[in-house]
Amino acid sequence: MAAVLLVAAVGAWLGIFFSGTVRAQVGPVETGMSLRPAWNGETVVDASPLGTLTFRTHDAPLRLRITLENIDQDRARAFLEDPRLADRLPQLIESDLLDGARALVIRSLLCAGAGALIAVLMVFRRPRVALLGLLAASVALAGTGALAALTFRPNSLMEPRYSGLVAAAPSLVGSAESIVTRFESYRSQLTKLVTNVSKLYDTVSTLPLYDADPRSIRVLHVSDIHINPIAWNVIRSLKDQFAVDLVIDSGDISDHGTKAENKFVDEIGRLGVPYVYVRGNHDSMSTQRAVERQKNAVVLDNKTQTVAGLTIYGLGDPRFTPDLSVPVDSNPATLAQFARAHLGKVGKADVVAVHDPDVGKGFTGAAPMILAGHTHERKTTMFPSGTRMLIQGSTGGAGLRALEHAQPTPVQASVLYFDKETKRLQAWDDITLGGLGEQSVYIQRHVEPNPQRMISPAPTNAPSPTGSVTGTPSPHAGPPLWHQGQSSPMLQRSPTEGDRES
Repeated sequence: MAAVLLVAAVGAWLGIFFSGTVRAQVGPVETGMSLRPAWNGETVVDASPLGTLTFRTHDAPLRLRITLENIDQDRARAFLEDPRLADRLPQLIESDLLDGARALVIRSLLCAGAGALIAVLMVFRRPRVALLGLLAASVALAGTGALAALTFRPNSLMEPRYSGLVAAAPSLVGSAESIVTRFESYRSQLTKLVTNVSKLYDTVSTLPLYDADPRSIRVLHVSDIHINPIAWNVIRSLKDQFAVDLVIDSGDISDHGTKAENKFVDEIGRLGVPYVYVRGNHDSMSTQRAVERQKNAVVLDNKTQTVAGLTIYGLGDPRFTPDLSVPVDSNPATLAQFARAHLGKVGKADVVAVHDPDVGKGFTGAAPMILAGHTHERKTTMFPSGTRMLIQGSTGGAGLRALEHAQPTPVQASVLYFDKETKRLQAWDDITLGGLGEQSVYIQRHVEPNPQRMISPAPTNAPSPTGSVTGTPSPHAGPPLWHQGQSSPMLQRSPTEGDRES
C-alpha cells in the first residue's frame, strides 16, 4: 500500500510539473500562470528582466508563478486615456486573475490525476491498483487545496519581497584592484540600479499593498557607512525615490576617526534634508564635530530634538575602539546600564537612536522605537515593554572589510513610515543591495501589526551619570562605565589623531 501511495505521489508531482503554463489576459497584460510543487507556499510575480515580487500567500507546498510576458500597448493606452476604463481596471484585473487561476487549477488537477494513474499503472500493471492510486492522489490533492485555502493570507500582499538586477550592467566582480580602478563606473551603475528598482517598487506599490500615505513622515535609516563613498550614492537615490523627510545615521560614519577622514562627511551638507547623527564606536569626537559643522546635520549626544515632526533622542557610543590606549568595556550588561543612567534625558521621544544594540536595550520602554546599528546585520526585536528595536546592517557594506571575506557584506538601509499624527511606525521597507562589486537589489516591506500598542516603561534603579553603581560586578565584566565622582575612562578619550585639530 505504501508503495502504491509513493508511486501515485510521484506521478501526481510529475503531472503537475509537466502541466505547462496557462495563458491569461489580465487587464492590458498578457501573463503566463503555472503551478509547481514547492517546499514553501508562495506566489511569485516574475517581471524579468526587471525582477520578481514574492508573496508568502499560503502554507500549502505549492508555488504559483505569474509571468508578465507582454503588454498590449493599445489596450494599455485605452485604459490610460479613458477614465471610465481606468476606474474599472481593478475589478477587471481581479476577474481576469480569477479566470486564469481557475483554468490553471483545473488543468493542474487533471494532469496530476493522469500522472498518478499512469505511474501506478506502469509500475503495477493492475487497473484496480491504478484506480486506488488515482483515488489516493485525488484525496491528497484535495487536502493540499484545502490547506492552501485555509491558510491563505490576504495580508501577505501588504508585505512583498522585491528582488531585481540590471541585466545590461557590466560585470564588475573581480579583484580588489579592478574594483578600485573602475570604482566611479561602478558607483554610477549602482545609482542607476537603485533608482530604477525604487521607481519600479513604487509602481508595484499601487497594487493592494500598504498605502504609504504621502502625509506620513518618511525616515531613511542608515548605519555603519565606514567611509564607503558608495553609501552616498545609495542614500541620495533612496532619498529622492522614497521622498524621505530626514535621514537617521546610527553611527560609524568613519573608520578610524582621524582628521583626514573628516572631509568624507561633507556629503551630508549636499543631501538637502535633515541628517540626524549619533556617534559610533569608530567615530571620534573630531568626527562628531565635523558632522556638526554640516548645515543640515543634527548631532544628538545625550539630548532630544524634534526633527521633521519626530521627537528623537540620541546618545553617542561611549567607546572609541580605534584608540587602543583607552580601555574598552563592551560587556552588554554594562552598556545597558550606561543607557539606563541617561533615561532622564529621553523625555517623550518618539524614537531613540543609538549605535550599539546593547546600549539600545537599556532604553526599552522609554520610547516606541529604538534605532541601532553596529553589528552589520539587520534585525528587528519586539521587547515585552512594547518597544521595537530596528538594527540596521551596514550602509557602507562594512567599508574595506568587505574585501576580507569570500562574500561581500551587503549594503543595507531602510525607509520607515511614521504616522504624522500619532508619530508611531506604520510600516518599513528594508532595502538590500549586493555587496561591493555586485549589481542586485532586494526590497521587502513590513507592516507594523499593532502601531498603537501600549509602551510600558521597565522599572529600573539606574544611577545618574555621576552617581555610584550598585551591585557587585561580574569578575569578567570589566570596570564599570563610570565611577563615583568621575567620568568613565572610555569617555575620557585620549588626544589621538582623530581628536587633534589645528
